Amino acid sequence: MSALTQSPLRQLLLHFPREGRLEWIGVRPRYRAAVEAVMEVEALADHGLSGDHVVTGAGGKRQVTLIQWEHLHVVARLMGRERIDPALLRRNLAVSGVNLLSLRQSTFAVGKAILVGTGVCAPCSRMEEALGIGGLNAMRGHGGITARILQSGTLRLGDAVRWLSVNEEATEEL
Repeated sequence: MSALTQSPLRQLLLHFPREGRLEWIGVRPRYRAAVEAVMEVEALADHGLSGDHVVTGAGGKRQVTLIQWEHLHVVARLMGRERIDPALLRRNLAVSGVNLLSLRQSTFAVGKAILVGTGVCAPCSRMEEALGIGGLNAMRGHGGITARILQSGTLRLGDAVRWLSVNEEATEEL
C-alpha cells in the first residue's frame, strides 16, 4: 500500500474541485528580452517551449514557468495598480481555476502536453525593475511554479489544466 493511501490528509490532497484553464502564454526569444504574448506554442518534451530562450538542450527543472492568474490581481493591488500585464512577471503560462502550488509535486496536463511540477518559482530582483520599488516583496508567495515537459503538445489559450498524479518520490512533502 502506498503512502498516499495510508493518510486521510494525503487522500484529500488528491481531490481538485475542477479543471483549470490556460489564460495567457508568453515566450522570451532571448535572455532578458521582453516577453511576447502568443496564442499558442509547442511544448517540446524535455526541452521547453518553442521560441523561448530556455530551449537550449535536454534536461532541466525549469523548462516552463507558471503563475496563478488570480494572483495577478493580488500583486497589482499590492503595487497600487488596477492590473498587471502578465508579461511583466516573466512567466510562460498564466493558469486560472486550479491552485498551482498543489501541482508543484504532481504530473498534470495542459491541453495535450504533459508536465511535471518541479518546484516553486520564487521571484527574483528583476521584479523591482519590472514593477517598481517593492515589486519583489509584492511577488513573494505569488511567483508560481516551475515545470518540466514530459510529453510534447501544442498549448492554446483556453486549454484545460488537469491534475493527473502525484510524484511518488515527492509524497513526503505533501
